[in-house]
Amino acid sequence: MVTNLARNWSGRVVEPIARLLGSLGLTPNAVTVLGCLLTAAVAGVLASGQTQLAGVLLILTLGADAIDGALARMMNAVSRFGAFLDSTLDRWTEVFLFSALIWHFLQTDQNTGVMLAAAAMATSLLVSYTRARAEGVGLTCKAGLLTRFERLVIFIAGLIFNQIIWALWIIALLAGITAIQRIWVTWRADQATQ
Repeated sequence: MVTNLARNWSGRVVEPIARLLGSLGLTPNAVTVLGCLLTAAVAGVLASGQTQLAGVLLILTLGADAIDGALARMMNAVSRFGAFLDSTLDRWTEVFLFSALIWHFLQTDQNTGVMLAAAAMATSLLVSYTRARAEGVGLTCKAGLLTRFERLVIFIAGLIFNQIIWALWIIALLAGITAIQRIWVTWRADQATQ
């Protein structure tokens, strides 16, 4: 999975930053909230129509998203609430970004963009929801074609290269397939326990 490759590669960059933030007295949960607020600010830039600038800024917030987990591991402060907060605020950031795009498309009378952004938001949230529900019934379901990291990479590339409509098509389609894939994986895991 691309997510795991990126996590392994970025560790050399993320860990020193996490150490620095820890030395400043920031907790992992504070870093999680800060990352969410930064992404909300980028969503404001996106809503104003500055799509390429928003794409570049999102690269920075994507990096910040990995820091909270690294900091929690370094401080031996990994907690269930921290995991919950991180996952919940990740969903909020997706809603902020897709809503900002919807606003931008509404202002520029791009009905196709509005529909695609809404579809991409819905299927993205379904990917996360299927995993959460699987875990809620005691099954593991991390598999998937298009996790949050891959969705954000496609989203950012679409913004930077001014191909956001194509990016939204890809996200809506592949995230929908991923949600179905996770239903299948969860069903198989349930069958294996019976």
